[in-house]
Amino acid sequence: MHDNSVTPFSSPLMDRFQAMSTFVTVVETGGFASAARKLDISPSVVSRVVTELEERLGVRLLTRTTRVVRLTDAGRGYFEDCRRILGEVDNAELAATGTHSSPRVVLLITAPVMFGRLHVTPIMLDYLRRHPDADANCWFVDRVVNLVDEGIDIAVRIAPLPDSSLQAISVGRVRRVLCASPAYLAERGTPEHPDDLATHTIVTSTGSSSPSEWRLYDGDRQVLVRAHPRLSTTTNDSAMAAALADFGIARLMSYQVAQHVSEGKLKIVLEAFEPPVVPIHLVHREGHHVTQKVRAFLDLAVATLRADASLN
Repeated sequence: MHDNSVTPFSSPLMDRFQAMSTFVTVVETGGFASAARKLDISPSVVSRVVTELEERLGVRLLTRTTRVVRLTDAGRGYFEDCRRILGEVDNAELAATGTHSSPRVVLLITAPVMFGRLHVTPIMLDYLRRHPDADANCWFVDRVVNLVDEGIDIAVRIAPLPDSSLQAISVGRVRRVLCASPAYLAERGTPEHPDDLATHTIVTSTGSSSPSEWRLYDGDRQVLVRAHPRLSTTTNDSAMAAALADFGIARLMSYQVAQHVSEGKLKIVLEAFEPPVVPIHLVHREGHHVTQKVRAFLDLAVATLRADASLN
């Protein structure tokens, strides 16, 4: 551990580079103490480096609380620039040593739970086999994760994208579909119009948006179906399991049920009333000059996902 009274940098240029690196580490690890452990210096040195950086820039980069640190608006932009610059330096060093083709740092990616299981995990395993020096952390959750606040490199977004500074690559489109098992439909009948759903057993999941309201379309006219589920679950997996067990009609994404539909275990109903298709994007924080670890995964994921018929 370095002496608390000594800042472990040696020249103005190195000071600036190290200060940027320290600041990025604080943001990515979520605090001064965790950054100090990672950098093997004392928390007081980390705090002083960031404070001096803020004084030199003349802006507040972080809002400090007793538990966490959060980026200010100025800090958010500076953090993105620092990550890009530090990533380019890493790339230059890898290229100079002839190891540019082999990522060496942890890749962090987030995706919805079922999409992660069905699509991201196979791609990630392929990526890791191709790059034996790489590690990965997959965060599969059915909520939107803030890439900057959580230190995420790449996110899968299955929804129309709001305007933002993030970079997005389109990789496919999916549908919101209503489905049930052939046995259920044989017993209860196949709905021909959204109004017919009132007489059917409904399964909803909180893993989908607005689970109690299904927005369908009759031509250009929106039809709002207020679902009264006999079963409401917390995951899309369990809603699909209920449909497979002949229990009722569930609303899921087309990619989630694609295999079961192709095998005849589930049947899509009311296709003529489906809402518009939903885009799938890979979103990342970095601009044109992405770090090598992100670019290597993006190239593989884009090619793989675009070639998947269930996503197009």
